[in-house]
Amino acid sequence: MERKRLGVLVSGRGSNLQALIDASKDENYPAEVVVVISNNPSAYAIERAKRENIPVFVIRREDYKSKKEYEEKIKEVLQNFKVDLVVLAGYMKIVGKTLLEAFPNRIINIHPSLLPSFPGLEAQRQAWEYGVKISGCTVHFVDEGIDSGPIIGQRAVPVYDDDTPATLAERILQEEHKLIVESVKKILTEDFEIIGRRVVFKKRG
Repeated sequence: MERKRLGVLVSGRGSNLQALIDASKDENYPAEVVVVISNNPSAYAIERAKRENIPVFVIRREDYKSKKEYEEKIKEVLQNFKVDLVVLAGYMKIVGKTLLEAFPNRIINIHPSLLPSFPGLEAQRQAWEYGVKISGCTVHFVDEGIDSGPIIGQRAVPVYDDDTPATLAERILQEEHKLIVESVKKILTEDFEIIGRRVVFKKRG
């Protein structure tokens, strides 16, 4: 089986990156991480990639005059590594037209809420403050909006009365690790169609 090539964009701890790395150690998993790009030179995700001998590039927005130039550099690296799918795993930048046009329907993001509820930053705190009884995580295709692209998959978790934003975030994170691995596999092994906002899967064969 020829495995698909993943490029992962990160800004922080990189635990979802680690989940993908761990999944790819199974030879039957359909993808492997071939390059990691971080906009944050102190992101722990960089250490995770280095431990696995995965090439890492630090590309900082502030080093480029415009967002277009910044994304052109990211695009160049991803294309050099012949990436099939781009995964945003805690990447704290809004993706612009340059990358979206280079990888149409090939950029996905994991978000710690049940979208369309609580897009944007600190989604877990937003959910906790709102008082919801169920939260979770979402993997979606990326568009030019904020956490607004068509939804690929979701997982729900309960919100307990004695939760804090931190305990809720940790419970959601455990499901994120499973969902990102499942979603990447599903996208790469099943045929799908995007109809309006709906991602409709049809098993091959």
